[in-house]
Amino acid sequence: MFCDQCGGKLQANQRFCSGCGREVVGGMPGYPRRSRVQEHVRLLAILWFALSALNALGGVVLIILANTLFVHLHDFGAPEASTSFLHPLLTIIGAFVVAKAAAGFAAGYGLLQREPWARVLALILGFLSLLNIPFGTALGVYTLWVLLPAQSEEEYEKYLSIAA
Repeated sequence: MFCDQCGGKLQANQRFCSGCGREVVGGMPGYPRRSRVQEHVRLLAILWFALSALNALGGVVLIILANTLFVHLHDFGAPEASTSFLHPLLTIIGAFVVAKAAAGFAAGYGLLQREPWARVLALILGFLSLLNIPFGTALGVYTLWVLLPAQSEEEYEKYLSIAA
């Protein structure tokens, strides 16, 4: 039997849950009630992997374009001032996008492994992704909906202790 409130395991004749103190009602074996965080954390991790793969691909393409096309653009008649400005700018933006993708992969991995730091990293990336329209915005809103409320922090910590 399991507690209706916290999902803790109960003994056959136990009257109160040792995890949350709730009175055990009825003799029917119950199943643990899944919390919102438990239901959504795996999907959230998979979506972070998918968005990070797209970001990594875009960042690598941007770095390649910056180091090939914009280095030799002045050979085709473009002014030297614009090509000397665009090459380092696009390289830095591409490196930032690749770094964000690496952080997204880390957040996805941490959420799948139920690491305590993964919630904080996913929330930070969720806020940053709100500006990345349309997919980043959707994933940012979903991340904030799952992990941001105060009750979600408690559920995430319980989820960590249940999984361990």
